[in-house]
Amino acid sequence: MLASGFSNAPLSKYLVMAVVVGSLLASITDTKHLFWILIKPHISDYRQLWRCLTWPLVYTNSTEVLFSAMTLYQLRVIERLWGSRKFASFLLSTLPYTVLLPPLLLVLVVRPLSFYNINYLPAGPTAIVFALLAQYHAAIPYMYKYQLSASDSHQTRSAINLTSKTTSYVLPLQLALAQLPGSAIVAGVGWLVGYAYRREILPGAASWRIPDTSAGKRERERFEGLRRRLEGEAATASGSRPEEVEGGRRRTIGGQLLDQFRGS
Repeated sequence: MLASGFSNAPLSKYLVMAVVVGSLLASITDTKHLFWILIKPHISDYRQLWRCLTWPLVYTNSTEVLFSAMTLYQLRVIERLWGSRKFASFLLSTLPYTVLLPPLLLVLVVRPLSFYNINYLPAGPTAIVFALLAQYHAAIPYMYKYQLSASDSHQTRSAINLTSKTTSYVLPLQLALAQLPGSAIVAGVGWLVGYAYRREILPGAASWRIPDTSAGKRERERFEGLRRRLEGEAATASGSRPEEVEGGRRRTIGGQLLDQFRGS
């Protein structure tokens, strides 16, 4: 049976909730202006370097919130494929790149090459969305292919080959084109980070995992069960009766004599 909703994808559910609730709170508290970046004057004049860390937190318009939430919802299959631990490890290990690379790229490369005309970096976790989209593109196979063809008056026929995954890229494409050129820069950086993670060329990201705290508990339970079994076998080999073994441990001779006087 196919899983529906956010079944087996709790982190994806929290991501969608964070996108919607965060943008709603920013709108209610009238703090949207604290998230997007204008290189001049925010960085060059006012030295508000903290904006390089806060810009991916929320979107500043409802259209981007809608497109991002719907895209993250369809990308929940990545968490089902990987498991929540690897999914969380991916988000955390790529976070420094998706947060810091877009403003650095805009300041050091894009803005000088554009003769200082490109100055704006829109807010929102678009880079994270496109890093996940790169995993979806590489890991999830298409189910079928189809072709759209058309012919003009000269009987010249042109065709476009599409797959079942094609429509999945419509929403993120709208997200990348929402606030050009800044949104396209952020989306491109996110895709490259996701691709580098997939190719295991992202420093310190591909092999790192969140420590599994439940693994130690399972190991302790396994060794405790093994210890009890060995003690039971040792008690049986020494000729002790089953009732002489208490809680997996052999009772002492003094305890057995005391039980005899008590009438046990």
